[in-house]
Amino acid sequence: MPAWRLTRHALLWPLLLLVALPLLMLLLAWFEPQPTVWAHIRDHLLPRLVGHSLLLLCVVGLGVAVLGVGMAWLSGCCEYPLRRLLDPLLVLPLAFPTYVLAFIYLGLLDYSGPIQSQWRAWFDETPTVFEALSGPSGVLLILILAFYPYVYLLARASFSSGGLAAFEASRSLGVGPFKTFFRVSLPIARPAIIAGLTLAMMETLADFGAVSIFGFDTFTTAIYRTWFGLFNLTAAVQLASILMLFVLVLIVVERISRSEGAGEAERRPTGHRIILRGSLRWLATGSQLTLVALAVILPFTQLLIWAWPQLPETFSASMPALISNTLLLGLTGALLVVFGGVCLLAATHKIRQRGQILPEVASLGYAIPGTVLAVAIMLAFIRVDQWLGTAIAGGLFALLLAYLIRFLRVAWGPLESVAGRIRPEYTEVARSLGVARWYTILRVNVPLLWPGLITAFLLAVVEIAKEMPATLMLRPFGWDTLAVRIYELTAEGQWEMAALPALVLVAIGSLPVIFLIRRASNLVGANR
Repeated sequence: MPAWRLTRHALLWPLLLLVALPLLMLLLAWFEPQPTVWAHIRDHLLPRLVGHSLLLLCVVGLGVAVLGVGMAWLSGCCEYPLRRLLDPLLVLPLAFPTYVLAFIYLGLLDYSGPIQSQWRAWFDETPTVFEALSGPSGVLLILILAFYPYVYLLARASFSSGGLAAFEASRSLGVGPFKTFFRVSLPIARPAIIAGLTLAMMETLADFGAVSIFGFDTFTTAIYRTWFGLFNLTAAVQLASILMLFVLVLIVVERISRSEGAGEAERRPTGHRIILRGSLRWLATGSQLTLVALAVILPFTQLLIWAWPQLPETFSASMPALISNTLLLGLTGALLVVFGGVCLLAATHKIRQRGQILPEVASLGYAIPGTVLAVAIMLAFIRVDQWLGTAIAGGLFALLLAYLIRFLRVAWGPLESVAGRIRPEYTEVARSLGVARWYTILRVNVPLLWPGLITAFLLAVVEIAKEMPATLMLRPFGWDTLAVRIYELTAEGQWEMAALPALVLVAIGSLPVIFLIRRASNLVGANR
């Protein structure tokens, strides 16, 4: 076998084995029956967990689809007041972790919160809508506000590239606007919409913070309680394998829809924006402004109100250690994730057909919820410690490995996108001049990949900083992060104390989002 193929296998197969590790542990756990625990789970928990998961998938899926597609059509195809200002603001909910939005709205809508208190002062009664929003309806609203940008970003790109031109062609044939949208523009964007919807639904299944804050039982909260409440790691892994069945169904549906829509992905000429007039233009502005207010402005303002009075005391007491732990784990984990993405790219960039599925398999870890990944890795490391007499289960290695498996796809996406635009002639010219292979990589390939490396690194830092369930379950003693501290404080109802770490975490998450928005705007301007 040639040396370069040996190098490729040395890079690729460890990544594939790492992703297979948690899936293998999910299967092996069923060889250790837990009849007592499962009798309790089957009789008291399982029906509720399945019902709640299906409810989340249906309601959140419908909500993010309606909001994401509607806002994407307005932003990508229409002209109305404040469009250029609202376009980037519609993406900013990605900077807010779901558990931050959850405790903000729960604090606002709680019986003793400012909204209900003021309402009782005015009307001497509390409407049932506030009680509903403090329960299951509230967590559904939070998840919709947090995840609609997944559909919005992908659908907007599809509408901008081809949907508008097809809309104009259909309208020129005398077809009405609503019929044209549903019969022409929407089918063109269907693969992008389903891809964004799948991401949103997988994030919904993986969510732990928001559902735990609202006391809404799902598989993620049951996995945590089974491990740390019943002290049964094996039963927790078995529960995690059931959750993975939901995730695998979503992956299969997304792959089928992508293959069916493969022929619709070519670039189409763009058309002219639809200029909204009369009440429609203000309806478009008002709808987007309301969404931005609920998902960005109101949460950020409330965090400032809570954090400002106790800013000096809280910041000097505990924040430096929390920020340093968060950044240290984020930067270290991001370097590891980007290194894994580069290895995956180097191992597959010239492989055709069969190799096209290998990166998908290697980056499958993004579909594994953090709770599932944590219990699977911990079970694997405990068995390794028993076999070898080591003590790696309680160290940082397990947590960094979880970050690598979970967020490898985050690095792979930007790197693959940039690498696809690098012409092979650049490398061939350098090699024809007698330049060594590794020197060519350092002087030619790395500079060309630099934008993708920066994007992948920033995205990985943010995802790791926001990641809560795996960090909560796998962190060594004393390694509290901003996300962990927010969870601990909100679990005790201390909304004001949790505001400052949440504000810092949102600020960290906003930086790459703003960077990506500006980069996308520059690319659009250059193309025009």
